[in-house]
Amino acid sequence: MPGQLRDYFVVLPDSAAGAAAAGQLPVPEAAAGRSSAPDAAGAAREVADTLTVAHPSGRPWVVARPLVRKVSHLARGEDALVLIGPDRVPDAVLADILRGARDRTGLERRLARLPGLYHVVARLSGKSWIRGTATGLRRIYHARHPAAGTIASDRPAVLARLIDAPLDESALALRLLDFLPHPLSRRAVWRGVHETGAGYGLALPAAAPGTAAVPGPTEHRWWEPPPGELPLAEGARRVGEAVAASVRAHVGGLDRISCELSGGLDSTVLAFAARETGPASLSLLTVAARDRYSEDETWARRAVETARGMAAGTAPALDHHVVPADDAPYFYADLASTAAELNDEPLPVAPGRARAELLLGRARATGSRYHLTGYGGDEIFLGLPHAYQDLFHGNPFTAWSRLGGLRHQLGWPLLPTVKALLDRSAFPRWLAGAVTAAPQPVARTPLLSWGVRQSPHPWLTEHAKTLIAEEFRAAAEHAEPIDPWRGRHVDIDGVRMGARHFQAMEDIGMTLGLPVAAPLYDDRILEETLAVRLPERISPWRYKPLLGEAMRGVVPDALLARTTKDHMSSDEQQGLREHAPELAELWTGSRLAEHGLVDARHLLRLAAEPFSPVLVEHSISSTVAGETWLRTAENAWPTSELPPTTTPSEASL
Repeated sequence: MPGQLRDYFVVLPDSAAGAAAAGQLPVPEAAAGRSSAPDAAGAAREVADTLTVAHPSGRPWVVARPLVRKVSHLARGEDALVLIGPDRVPDAVLADILRGARDRTGLERRLARLPGLYHVVARLSGKSWIRGTATGLRRIYHARHPAAGTIASDRPAVLARLIDAPLDESALALRLLDFLPHPLSRRAVWRGVHETGAGYGLALPAAAPGTAAVPGPTEHRWWEPPPGELPLAEGARRVGEAVAASVRAHVGGLDRISCELSGGLDSTVLAFAARETGPASLSLLTVAARDRYSEDETWARRAVETARGMAAGTAPALDHHVVPADDAPYFYADLASTAAELNDEPLPVAPGRARAELLLGRARATGSRYHLTGYGGDEIFLGLPHAYQDLFHGNPFTAWSRLGGLRHQLGWPLLPTVKALLDRSAFPRWLAGAVTAAPQPVARTPLLSWGVRQSPHPWLTEHAKTLIAEEFRAAAEHAEPIDPWRGRHVDIDGVRMGARHFQAMEDIGMTLGLPVAAPLYDDRILEETLAVRLPERISPWRYKPLLGEAMRGVVPDALLARTTKDHMSSDEQQGLREHAPELAELWTGSRLAEHGLVDARHLLRLAAEPFSPVLVEHSISSTVAGETWLRTAENAWPTSELPPTTTPSEASL
């Protein structure tokens, strides 16, 4: 069966209907038919790779089927705490968090000290409280079950399965855009399934005594961006500590780990941070570039040579694996393989899945028990031009000086830059016009607004364009920005967009049996970055100055000096030519066309003309992702109804 949901959890109400819903959860293929065995503490019982944590009544409260993540749980009377993340949290730490948690605010104060990427499920005074991460890498969804009431999960497909939800054509149409800004990125692709915003938690109240009715859920904000007040030196120290703590939370204590070492600054930082955790073996993997002007492989080899030349001591055995360029698939290769995972939504990274699978497969072959990547570094540390709008309010001379340097680098004309800098449009107004029939913005268009203006791709139908326009208009009526300052809003929205995309890499790792992590998406790292004064954390004359200063002493200075970054646009263009037959097959019998969202004949013509100017101006990645995802989602469940699985054994904590 394609699209296996190999890793998920649900939070259920304390009722007979909630217990019945637990017995209807989809069972991963690998888990089917296995016998159950109690864990060491006897507080929970694993059934078919399932961990069930019970309500005080004994009914199931949290049902988790974690393939690579770890579940930690502890109770204090009727209150309880469950953390689902990269490593088990010691009972003493859980007890300390619960001991000081009189309410949600107290709980969050205690959790703020915990590094790593965790889902949090807590029961306080009879109410369940669930949240993900501020970066958006860990998300929460909820749906109204006809019998059980509100059920929450980290996977929308699980909820869609439980409530038999149809696909939402408007949400699918939105995913055909290149960028989906806040708050539209929260639109789940199934009707009746809702995403809780990043930085918000979901409260599920208990039923009133003596009644069967359960009130609906409420959202509460638990995270606010910190003010940018710290000087660079202090901020760098804190960021460095946060990076080290996040890496340890993922791979600390493991004997064999691997890292992607592209040669860029982010992956180099992660490789040296992983080295500091003291594994017995560290495998570094680099994919050679076809472009003879690429510098990534040179810098990757330089990093390995430098690491090997450092003091031995407890340094791990270091292996460097360079994947020959000819072994790396072009983009759009093996599109059928995307059916191996049912992602939460169509993700534009799908055309590069074959490349990711190759790298992760090579990493797994080294015997690695955990693979680290530098994903998130660009979004968190690079800083987007929009930030100069924020700086202009308090320090116009510094902002204009910095913009001068940026303007000359990017070729921005003077008058449009001044006009964009002085623009004071509110977020709802910008959002209402963020998708327009006007031509795509050119490379020399100043980027100083609330986001990127875009136009629908020419192969979208009028029906799709109408759905998109209606969604943007409706969202604009009540939209509020993530942060009142547009630069911070764009930075945080960019981080959350990147985190959503990284989910595809995690799911590929689960398919291959290798945990994959992007430690830079840790909330602590985002917070410590935003806490640094804006003119010190971004600069047109220094590449990621905050990250460089944060890792000084861990990463040798010679490697922190790189100021360039390679791109793979040629591999994408060549992929359109090499895999034109696969793309043509994809558009033959297109599911998106059946939904009335794309013109399949137009797409077939473009498949036959891979170097068409249309494909230079418009990326086809999001459409390919939407088509492949839709085929997976439609085939994710058997056509005949699954018989209910045996209700998992329950044990009170």
